[in-house]
Amino acid sequence: MSSPVWLITGASNGLGLALCLRVLRGGHQLVASVRSKAKSADAVQKIEQAGGSVIELDMTESQTSIASKIKAVGHIDYLVNNAGYSILGACEDISEKDATLQINTNFFGPLYTTQAALPVMRAQRSGTIVMVSSGAARDPLPSCSLYSASKAALEAASEALAHEVAPHNIRVLIVEFGNFRTNFVSALSDASGDADKVSPHYDNPVGAVMRKFLSIHGKQMGDPERGVDRVFEAVTGEGMAGQVTGKVSRLVLGKDCYDRMKKASEKSLVELSLQEEIAKSTAFPE
Repeated sequence: MSSPVWLITGASNGLGLALCLRVLRGGHQLVASVRSKAKSADAVQKIEQAGGSVIELDMTESQTSIASKIKAVGHIDYLVNNAGYSILGACEDISEKDATLQINTNFFGPLYTTQAALPVMRAQRSGTIVMVSSGAARDPLPSCSLYSASKAALEAASEALAHEVAPHNIRVLIVEFGNFRTNFVSALSDASGDADKVSPHYDNPVGAVMRKFLSIHGKQMGDPERGVDRVFEAVTGEGMAGQVTGKVSRLVLGKDCYDRMKKASEKSLVELSLQEEIAKSTAFPE
């Protein structure tokens, strides 16, 4: 029996690159995508030397373009929609260009790759689709409005998708990462600009949160290698995280993310309990 084939997007650095190398160490086959092989030469070299292959794929390409590149891969067992980025800033200040780019990259890109991979998975009656998300989807912070919106949309679509593809023996797993020690935080300044240039109307809390994000670069608690180990296990059903394979719709990684998700869930339950009578009062009288 041939080893499983993974397709992982956003493999140029960070968790995407780490997961690619973990997959290859596990003896599996890998097709990784980067926006530009030339600009990601170091990552391409590492992946290819480890036995994987790399294609160029920009998540803002058209649906037709993305579909043609995904279909060219052929057999896919595990699709990991990892590519994404974040812009920060006050919701009022985000430009149309930045808003469109954020949603196209983090939502429509993964949507189109998934649509292209599904016919193959349905035909083989197996497959796993991994949507890399963030604690920001369920616990949005000031400055993260568009990023949180893009990930929340991705999670909602993923939950509906999971119901649709279950009869075809296809699984959907949402992975919510907390703060891991990658270049993600430093890239925020490139995408969002200087936190000190935030409109004075929103310096607190928006500017304060942005400065806090930048101050923790290199000090994040999350170990990328351990993080991708858990993802590999949850997908394959092996190891520590393998015990929840098929039992959870979300894999929460990082103590900070776990704490945020727990607090957000508890808040939702409290708010629901406060308005049960109000909600039920809107029915037609019996």
